[in-house]
Order: sequence, then structure tokens, then C-alpha cells
Amino acid sequence: MKVRFLYQLLLSHLGVILVAFLLLSILFTHYIETLVYQNKSKELISYGKNIMVALENNEFGPEEVIRKYGEVLTGRNISFSLFNKDGKILYPTGFPDPEVKLTDVALEKITGGSPLVVKDRIRGSKNEVTLVALPYLKKNRLAGGILLTSPISGSKVMIDQINHYLIYAILIALFVSLLLSWLLSRIHVNRIKRIQKATSIVSSGDYSVKIPTSHFDEIGELGNDFNQMVDKINLSMEEISALESRRRQFMSDVSHELKTPLTTICGVLDGLNHNLIPEKERQNGIALITKEAKRLIRLVNENLDYDKIRSDQIKLFIQEIQVLEVIEVIKDQLYIQAAEKDNEIIIEADEHLIIFADYDRLLQILINIVKNSIQFTSGGTIYIQGKEDEQDTIIEVEDTGIGIEASEVENIWRRFYKADVSRTNNPIGEFGLGLSIVKKIVELHNGKIEVFSVKNERTKFVLRFPKM
Repeated sequence: MKVRFLYQLLLSHLGVILVAFLLLSILFTHYIETLVYQNKSKELISYGKNIMVALENNEFGPEEVIRKYGEVLTGRNISFSLFNKDGKILYPTGFPDPEVKLTDVALEKITGGSPLVVKDRIRGSKNEVTLVALPYLKKNRLAGGILLTSPISGSKVMIDQINHYLIYAILIALFVSLLLSWLLSRIHVNRIKRIQKATSIVSSGDYSVKIPTSHFDEIGELGNDFNQMVDKINLSMEEISALESRRRQFMSDVSHELKTPLTTICGVLDGLNHNLIPEKERQNGIALITKEAKRLIRLVNENLDYDKIRSDQIKLFIQEIQVLEVIEVIKDQLYIQAAEKDNEIIIEADEHLIIFADYDRLLQILINIVKNSIQFTSGGTIYIQGKEDEQDTIIEVEDTGIGIEASEVENIWRRFYKADVSRTNNPIGEFGLGLSIVKKIVELHNGKIEVFSVKNERTKFVLRFPKM
């Protein structure tokens, strides 16, 4: 059976309120009864002591004292009598049975000098009375005493009136409590319903929903958590969309980049197979096939290398390397490619400058960057400079080439990204993998790489490797 949350709250509040009122009523009634009983006992004890003093000091005898106090106390609905040491009643003033006698237990209790106070019933009557027995001692021995009684009926009437008003107070308080409970429960249920509605909207695919938040209570904090969740889902969906876009672009790039060398290879092979290529051109055709096949192998290996680097499947062998030695190797390896585009490579570094890195990976980084600089520079200069500061060894590669648009600078590190169509002829970065690999390898060295570029003027890569 389904019970609405609002009713659950109301029932729980109602149960708590009823239990609280019930306990308070019982405690309050008990307190009032006890208070009335104690006050009546004190009153009777006070009268008893006064009667004893009057009996001891009166010149006219005990009969006169008993008569006068009897007249006074009768008006207050109080009866008193004297009893002897055996507990037998003497001079009764209101008892219906003159043969009333205190029990041995009662006499034993008052022998020490303390008054005895009890609630009891008079024989032959259903009404309860407050009974007080005050001992009279001579030489520390019980010689008799005074017995005072007063019916509790008057006190019960007062207690009943108090209980009557208490019931009215409970009913009013219960009504007000239920009203406030209903209002508060309604507010909380509405807040929960807002979250429920927002959750349904999110489940339908709309991640733009927001709900009011606060830090007042757990529901408000739940609203904060919900909004944070929606924000993260939005970010995740944007990333998924971007990844899907990149995947499509990747498939397009793969199809395009692999199609070109494969088309060339198939075309040359068909020409050789059908004797469509002159004998003197056959060697050139075979050389072209070899070149395009190596190009395909390089593209595939580069992609595999990137995945290994991304998944941390490579190990670095960090060692001390002379920066000048490394950049001289780079210059020697790429000198011919630079010369083909009428570029000059200039290197500069202190011969004692040391860098801590994996030698092969450092060469891979610099070859990628310098080849990019050569590709996008014609009739210019490429500077390779090594230097250091307090924390890092720095290698800068700067060219005077075509530069990069400011809006594209951050995108050059993305896998398969191509900032310019002309860059697809890059023998290292046909898929836009070169710089992505470079960035990953630098990060594996706990280093940092930055690029600064001005369109149609220059581009500078700054690599920082921490000192050990």
C-alpha cells in the first residue's frame, strides 16, 4: 500500500505530539496531586503542633483547648483527636467510630518523634482522607499524641478542574501543532517534489534544469549536489560530443591519409603489372612504392606509439645529457631537410649545460618540433637554444615561419588536430599526432611545454625539464 510522504510526516508528527502531551499530562497531574497532598499534610502538622503547645500551656484544662480548636477546625473541614500511648482514641472530634485505634506499626513509626502522614479511608466511607499523627513524648517515650484528618474530596475537585482546563489546553495545542506540522510538511514535500520533477527532466535528456539551493538543511544540500551532478553531466556530454566529433574527424583523416599512399601504391603496381610504365621509369615507380609503404608504416607506428605513451606503457631511462650535444645531433640530422627549403638552423647552448631526460625520447621531441618548424618556414631561420634557470633546464625552438592563429594555439596539442590543410604534408604529423606525442612525453618527464606564436612572423616552443 502506497502512503504519501506528506501523510507519513503528519502521522509521525501527530504520534510524537500525542505521546508528548500524554506524558506531560500524566506528569503534571501527578505533580499537582503530590503538591496538594504535601500542602495539606503541612497544614495538618502545623495545626497539630499548635494544639500540643496549647495543651501544655493552657490553664483551663484540655477539654477547653479541644473545644476551641474543634470549633475552628470544623469550619475548615478538619477533625482531630487525642490518643494515648496504646493508640486508643481519646476525645474524638468528628470520628464516626469512637473505637478507632492506631496500629502497632503506626505507633512504632511515630515513637522516634517524627509525624506520620498517610492517605487512608475512614471506615464505612469511600472518601479518602489525609491523616497525620503527631507523637507526644515524655522523657523520650511515647505518651500519646494528636490525630488529625482532612478529606481529600476538596483537593480532588481542584485537581479535576485543573485537568479539565488541561484538556482544553492540550486540544488547542494539538490543533496548532497539527496546523504548523501540516504547513512545514507541505513545504518539505514541495521541495522534494521539485527535486523529483527535476530528476525526471534530467532522465528525459534535458540537462539544463536547475533547482533552488540553500545550506539551511539536508534538502538544500541535496539541491546543491543535484545541480553539481547536472553540471558534471553537461560537461561529460560536451566531452562525449567532442570525442565523437574527433572520432569522426579521425576516421575522415585516416581514410584520407591512408588513401593517398595506398592509391599511389596501387596505381604504380597496376602500371607495372600491365606494362604501362616505360622501362626507364620502372625504378622510379618502385622507389615511389617503397617511399609510400614506409610512409604508411610510419603513420601506423606513430599512432601505436601515441597509445603506448597515453597508457603509460613506456619506460623512461633518465640520465644526464649535454644539451649542446643533443641539439648538434638534431642539426646534423635535419640539415638537409632545412636546406631543401632554404632554411638555416642556428644552435646555441653552454657546453656545460646538462638536462635530465631519456635520450631517445628527447631526440623524438626535438625532431618533431624542429621538423614542424622546417615545414612551415621557407627561406628563414630556425633557432635552437639551451639555457637554464634556478629550477629548470630550458630548450627553446623558434622559427621565422608562417606562425599559428591565436585561436588555434591551444588546439595544436589535440590528437589528430590540423591547424592548416597544408600541414598534412608533414612526414611526421600527417594525423596531427606529432605534437600530441611531444606533449605527452614532456609530461612524462614532469616537464612543461609552451608555445608562443605570431601569425606570419614566428613561432616559439619552450620546453622546461626539472633539475634533479
